[in-house]
Amino acid sequence: MTNFIPIFPLGVVVFPGEQLNLHIFEPRYRQLIHDCFSENRSFGIPIVLKNNVSEMGTLVTITEIVEVHKDGKMDIRTRGEKVFRMLELVKTIPEKLYSGAIVHYPDNDERQNSKLTAQVIAGIRELHKLIQVSKDFKKSDDELCSYDLAHHAGLSLEEEYELLALLHESQRLEYLKQHLSKVLPVVAGMESLKERIQLNGHFRELKGFNFDL
Repeated sequence: MTNFIPIFPLGVVVFPGEQLNLHIFEPRYRQLIHDCFSENRSFGIPIVLKNNVSEMGTLVTITEIVEVHKDGKMDIRTRGEKVFRMLELVKTIPEKLYSGAIVHYPDNDERQNSKLTAQVIAGIRELHKLIQVSKDFKKSDDELCSYDLAHHAGLSLEEEYELLALLHESQRLEYLKQHLSKVLPVVAGMESLKERIQLNGHFRELKGFNFDL
């Protein structure tokens, strides 16, 4: 399916199903939010990478306007809906301050792979244990998918964009698994290094080597 949508380019990746809170302050995007909310329309967030608007993005729906400040700025809640590919950027829309795009919604295979999902969840929990952070996924393990896990795996913005462009759940999970397989040994090594540095200068109880063994 192809259609025209207003766009709000941002330097973040929004995944389908994700809840995203935004503070809207620029006049053009205040107008965009007002128009979309009053007309019950969604808008697109294409990702800005290296000062360029990328072709892939996510359609989002406004779920709540939390507050409109006296100066017109807004705090809103949105939800990611589906991935789009931008076919044509429409920089100027008559009588509007914001831009738009003609987009296509590619088929997205979201069939679960329980074995791969479990491996990725275990890897992420190991990563969080090593860096001493606690995250609540707000879903049971059997409900989680790659989109729920992506922001918790320590991906860079570029890597999150690469994952967004993958249109098969098993490919996305494999991407996360490969990322974790590279990151975990590095983080574990850093933790070991920190422990060795922290021990330096402290009184330590060490067992001497027994030459008679």
